[in-house]
Amino acid sequence: MEFIKKKAEFDLVSFGEVMLRLSPPNKEKISQSETFEKNCGGSEFNVASGAASLGIRAAVVTKLPKNKMGHFIARRIRYGNVSDDYVIWDDSDSKRLGIYYYESGVYPRKSAVVYDRANASVCSLKLSEIPDDIYTKTRVFHISSISLALDPNLRETALAMIKLMKKNNVAISFDVNYRATLWSEDEAREVIEKIFPLVDILFVSEETSRRMLQRTGTLDEIMKGYSDDYGCKIVATTRREVVSPTKHNFGSRIYYDGNFYEEPHYENIEVIDRVGSGDAYVAGVLYGILSGGDIERAMSVGNALSAIKNTVSGDMSISSKDEVESIIKSHHSTGKQDEMVR
Repeated sequence: MEFIKKKAEFDLVSFGEVMLRLSPPNKEKISQSETFEKNCGGSEFNVASGAASLGIRAAVVTKLPKNKMGHFIARRIRYGNVSDDYVIWDDSDSKRLGIYYYESGVYPRKSAVVYDRANASVCSLKLSEIPDDIYTKTRVFHISSISLALDPNLRETALAMIKLMKKNNVAISFDVNYRATLWSEDEAREVIEKIFPLVDILFVSEETSRRMLQRTGTLDEIMKGYSDDYGCKIVATTRREVVSPTKHNFGSRIYYDGNFYEEPHYENIEVIDRVGSGDAYVAGVLYGILSGGDIERAMSVGNALSAIKNTVSGDMSISSKDEVESIIKSHHSTGKQDEMVR
């Protein structure tokens, strides 16, 4: 794909908050549980780690408190095969790590998230703190609208980074990833639509397109509209059907170079942990693109990685390339399949 650099030190650099995740064990309720399982998560980091687990070189730009919790997150970043070269450390008196609590639901009780992330260290991240060499060291820069919604200062830093990356011929990947708990539809639409002309690879759900972005027409018309109106080169839309909190169907549709691509959905996915599965899809698609595959291949990797992520605990996708290849092969197989890999 001509709009993506052939070589750079990193294939992918992402930008965003990495938080502490606390989850009650055994699908207990937050109000009931006396213990929490500790992990980390953050949309843009999930994308970087998911793609890195498949074999590309990735880094994350974030800011962490210089204390034991920050060091825990830094170790998890390295565990995810992601470079921490561009982690900025906060040693101020007000330093803190954002937290979110995740309660896993079972029908009829829905899963739930409680955020405690206001004034986290990442919100104070300034452009001047980020080394200037980063703008020439990556092929793709990935960000989501979550980083635009958290804090006015972080939004300013994020927008400046997008523009500097674009100026240095870095392809921009943007996941709309709208969160109603962070900002209103009107505010989000005003900010996000100004970014679209800079975006090369766009990830947006059909629901977000129709509700927050107020796009009309068929899904194909909506997807093609982002390309016609703003110049987005690739537009990817996930298509998730939630049968119950523990049973999902998942697929996607991609528009590229005048054509639409889709494959049969993964049906009746047995969901252990749904959080991060959308990020896993983005990671798979970006890996497929950056590793030299065609758009159909990228879509297949994204769908498979997302389907697998639903079946494991935690935000991060930790699938190997071999596992993904096996899942794709099984998904397209029509013959009898073995029950177990052994």
